[in-house]
Amino acid sequence: MGAAHEELATGRLSLRRPAAADIDAILAIHRDPRTCAHNPSDRLTARDEAEELFHRWDAHWSGYGFGYWTVRTAAGPEPAGFCGVKVMRFDERMVLNLFYRFAPAHWGAGLATEAATAVVEWAAAHQPSYSVIARVRPANHASAKVAARAGLARAAHLDGPGHDGHDLVFTGR
Repeated sequence: MGAAHEELATGRLSLRRPAAADIDAILAIHRDPRTCAHNPSDRLTARDEAEELFHRWDAHWSGYGFGYWTVRTAAGPEPAGFCGVKVMRFDERMVLNLFYRFAPAHWGAGLATEAATAVVEWAAAHQPSYSVIARVRPANHASAKVAARAGLARAAHLDGPGHDGHDLVFTGR
């Protein structure tokens, strides 16, 4: 896989493998209480926590050749957010868990949907042996809309407990 999968592009976005230079953006986005309101265990408070998260993301990239991407718009150099997939065990099988988290300044512009759609399409083309899932808290209506607009369908039979409460599950296959 390697470098060929380290960058994706959409009409408005560039997605690239996170670099150490993104640690401050990882902290800023994950420190904001609004971005982790539905997933409080994801909230960061210190730079060393962001460094550790970056290293986990980087280890996934090193192990699988893909993972979470840093998302930027053409309008600015600062990351707008992060979006990608990671391999995880779910319902007794290995799947790709879809993740998207954006700075509140970028909410409401369709960027999460655009990035998530690109990632789901990438996964279907390059990792077809895995199903893609998104786990969403019931009150997180915006996240549920992103999952659905990215091509995932509700799979209520897979709903269940998650790290921060009950998960609604969306899946692509």
